Amino acid sequence: MNPPTIYLASGSPRRHEILTNLGYHVLRLPAEIDETPYPDENATDYVQRMARMKNSAALTTWQQTQQQPPEFPLISADTTVSLNNLILGKPASTNDAFRMLKLLSGRQHQVHTAVCIYWHNQTRHTLQTSTVQFAPLQNEQIAAYIATGEPLDKAGAYGIQGLGGMLVEHISGSFTGIMGLPVYETTQLLSQCNCTPLKQT
Repeated sequence: MNPPTIYLASGSPRRHEILTNLGYHVLRLPAEIDETPYPDENATDYVQRMARMKNSAALTTWQQTQQQPPEFPLISADTTVSLNNLILGKPASTNDAFRMLKLLSGRQHQVHTAVCIYWHNQTRHTLQTSTVQFAPLQNEQIAAYIATGEPLDKAGAYGIQGLGGMLVEHISGSFTGIMGLPVYETTQLLSQCNCTPLKQT
């Protein structure tokens, strides 16, 4: 039996890996958008807007080239880190990464991941929020982590699935949500599209 196919409006290798490990055949679609937050935008509003905009951008690109609706569910997602509702996106530089990690040191923050799925002219949404407790970090520890290059393409300047996991004391929520795609919430949405590798017998 062939695995179910989905379109992914994301270049994230982590999201691709999660979906592939779940048993999906994943086809990428481009989704270039402006990810600048609006002034005073709430972190949860921002992350949900980003997921919807990515989905819409990928859908527009598809329709312009194919002249027909996508034949498989189209999934997009966005993840942001927030500290007291201050949005911490991907760092613009190593100095910016240092600033973010210094802010997170020894404190709790939230990781929000929004998921959006388009299928048969319907759009479904979900939002998953986890709380992460960072250990107190020394400047030398932060600098050594930044030198690995891992923080530079990740919201909040860390990746929990990599070396950044050594900075985390405790999480409450979804590990895969912090990675960038909450498995439970995502598969619940996909099951509404009759798209799951786990077929009932």
